[in-house]
Amino acid sequence: MGLQQFERRLERLVEGVFARAFRSGLQPVEVGRRLTREMDLRRTLAPKGTLTPNRFVVVLSPEDADRFAPIEEELVSELIGVARDHADREGYIFIGPVTVELEVDEHLVEGTFDLEGELTRAGGGAALVLGDGRRVPLGDTPVNIGRLPECEVVLADGNVSRRHAQIRRQGGGWVLTDLGSTNGTRLNNFRLTTPSELRPGDEITVGNSVLRFETA
Repeated sequence: MGLQQFERRLERLVEGVFARAFRSGLQPVEVGRRLTREMDLRRTLAPKGTLTPNRFVVVLSPEDADRFAPIEEELVSELIGVARDHADREGYIFIGPVTVELEVDEHLVEGTFDLEGELTRAGGGAALVLGDGRRVPLGDTPVNIGRLPECEVVLADGNVSRRHAQIRRQGGGWVLTDLGSTNGTRLNNFRLTTPSELRPGDEITVGNSVLRFETA
């Protein structure tokens, strides 16, 4: 989405009945800019790549919180989009779902705010359970299954392609896609021909390995 698109969409969002309320005080786009800076400042190098915060808490003054209240749901959704877009452009990796929370601090002056980001693993969410019992949490970052060491799920199986299949968040769930593998991917014993949404208890067969999709 990018910050420019974010700004244009928010401008349209606060037009009409909300326009007067946003002529002064904290502007929503300022929060978007701070969020991307927080991602840059808090990024961390890891073996799999560069990790960045995925949980953000925005602390507002009471006055700004009142003005933001009518568009809070839309603002949170747009800020999550900004975080995902920035991560894609910079090559950052999330270790869990991206969340944004708005809080109020009565000691803050109107027009000022605090924003903190942290790296938080998915807790109580969806996971891929491997044959040996290991659990791979699923979040906003796609999980690739294959023989290559850079895959999130590496299977030492000659019947598995280098990049065999992928699980990706889509909307409020997760979708399984075969990546053109040689031997195909099976979902509940049916060969996968198109991307398919996963449901709790689904079994994914890749080569000689059976993986199970679970949600809390």
